[in-house]
Amino acid sequence: MCICVNCQLVDRCITYHQVETSHQEVHRNQSPDFQPRQPQIRVHRQTEQMEFDVVNCGSFQAQEKFSNV
Repeated sequence: MCICVNCQLVDRCITYHQVETSHQEVHRNQSPDFQPRQPQIRVHRQTEQMEFDVVNCGSFQAQEKFSNV
């Protein structure tokens, strides 16, 4: 699973933009401006397609969770 979906910087990330392109997904941001440090991408090869997941990133910042207080 791609860790980007839980990162505060996902909307600005150049690497995630490339993952969206490879998955033929609609881009969250047409002009990302953030270059992450040392992203590691795992590629899953399947018969008719390839899956790309960012599994580690030196710039990862977890999104804050909402609490029911």
